[in-house]
Amino acid sequence: MAQTTNDIKNGSVLNLEGQLWTVVKFQHVKPGKGPAFVRTTIKNVLSGKIVDKTFNAGMKMDFETVDNRSLQYSYEDGENYVFMDMTTYDQVFIPRDLVGDQSKYLLEGTDCVVSFHDGTPLSVELPASVVLTITHTEPGAEIQVPLFISEGEKVKVDTRDGSYLGREN
Repeated sequence: MAQTTNDIKNGSVLNLEGQLWTVVKFQHVKPGKGPAFVRTTIKNVLSGKIVDKTFNAGMKMDFETVDNRSLQYSYEDGENYVFMDMTTYDQVFIPRDLVGDQSKYLLEGTDCVVSFHDGTPLSVELPASVVLTITHTEPGAEIQVPLFISEGEKVKVDTRDGSYLGREN
């Protein structure tokens, strides 16, 4: 079954000139004059580069199948992070550069969603927030917390931008 730009949805993976792009945002536009089109914001799966691209409505597209699996982070092994599939107990090695800066929020036992295409890991999505224990506080710390937070307390942190979300018991 041929797919067209009319089938684009958030999270769709497109194959454009041999590269995989994930649709971050899309909008179908039907102007008063001229043909309809689809305005998208897409992210390169491998490089992370984000671009805006416009397609003619009804244009044929190559959509790719992406397999999203829930994996649990186990440990770090050299240049890889080791995750476990809790249903099959298979270990999956994810390259360090694929996890990137998110690694500072990667705690043992954290359940993550890992996207695969033809068996190759494409991306790792951490939970929206994690609970961390404050070990040291000073101005300019990695995570900005209110002054009333002291060492040893647990705080909830947004994994997307590192912002403080509140205290945890």
